[in-house]
Amino acid sequence: MSHTLTALSAALPLAAGWSLHSLRLRHRIEAARRDPLTGLLTRDGFAERAARMLARRPGAVYVIDLDRFKEINDTHGHAAGDAVLRAIGERLARWAEEYEGTVVRLGGDEFAAVGRVFSRGDLAWTLSQLTDWLEEPIDVDGHVFTVGASIGAVDHHPGAGAADVSALLRLADEQMYRAKRGGAPWLNALTLTPERATVNGRRDGRRGTASGTETAA
Repeated sequence: MSHTLTALSAALPLAAGWSLHSLRLRHRIEAARRDPLTGLLTRDGFAERAARMLARRPGAVYVIDLDRFKEINDTHGHAAGDAVLRAIGERLARWAEEYEGTVVRLGGDEFAAVGRVFSRGDLAWTLSQLTDWLEEPIDVDGHVFTVGASIGAVDHHPGAGAADVSALLRLADEQMYRAKRGGAPWLNALTLTPERATVNGRRDGRRGTASGTETAA
């Protein structure tokens, strides 16, 4: 009995140490899956969560590209631009909580999101609300900035089969590009058939498709 107690006593600190190590490791992994500026998920973490969400309930995939952001960066500097991106990231995170979704910063001033919707009418209402949220003024050290956004969306229902998040993002990206070119705040895909060819998994015509880079259009 005494040998057993001695062995247990020796094992307890090791178990506690391993638990602490595992917790730190999980925190490091989670931090690596977060964008350092906004705290939003990076692409890999987003794709996993989005696929799980869309497998359980109806939802939509959104691609969001900010308008007038470049002039803020060029005129007021990168610090102001970073503050605007953080504010937009916080708004998108709050929106995702309300719609049981998740958000990713794809890079630069481009974001993507997944959120709950039940119908095309619900999607249109959600897109209008999201546009209003993003257009609210942002105060940065006494300077008030207003950015708009071009948003593309595509809805998905579990009955349509497993969600291919990459394919849905490409469809939403097409609609975002059409909205930006046409001056509309948002557009949603009416079918799951791409309107344009893809190159290296990106919409044909995006900068970087020839080399496979992820630069935003």
